[in-house]
Amino acid sequence: QVQLVESGGGLVQPGGSLRLSCAASGFTFDNGAIGWFRQAPGKEREGVSCLTSRDVIIAGSVKGRFTISRNNAKTAVYLEMNTLKPEDTAVYYCAAVLEPACSSAWDRGSRYNYWGPGTQVTVSS
Repeated sequence: QVQLVESGGGLVQPGGSLRLSCAASGFTFDNGAIGWFRQAPGKEREGVSCLTSRDVIIAGSVKGRFTISRNNAKTAVYLEMNTLKPEDTAVYYCAAVLEPACSSAWDRGSRYNYWGPGTQVTVSS
C-alpha cells in the first residue's frame, strides 16, 4: 500500500526558503508520478509540480523559484522553495499515481490516487 508523508513546512519570512520532503513507501518511482499541490484558505487546490522518471513539470506561478527532485534511493521527493512570497502560504500536499508520465493532466488532483496529510507553509514577516 502506498503511503506518503510530507515534512519540512513552517513559518518563514518573505524572501526565505524551505525544502519540503515527501517520504513515499510502497511506491515505485520508475512507474509512477509524484505531484505537489497546495491549497490556501478560501482558494482552490493548485498543482505546483510533477515528477516522474522522465518528466519534470513546474507550474508557471512558481517557476524559477521552486524546484522538484528526488533522492537516489527513490524513496523521497523534495520541493525546494526559494524567494518565498506571502501568496505561497498554503497547506502543501504530495500525491502519487501509478502512471509513468505526468501528462497534460498533471495538475488535476482527481488523477492522483494517494495523498499525504499535508504540511503547512506560512510566509509572513
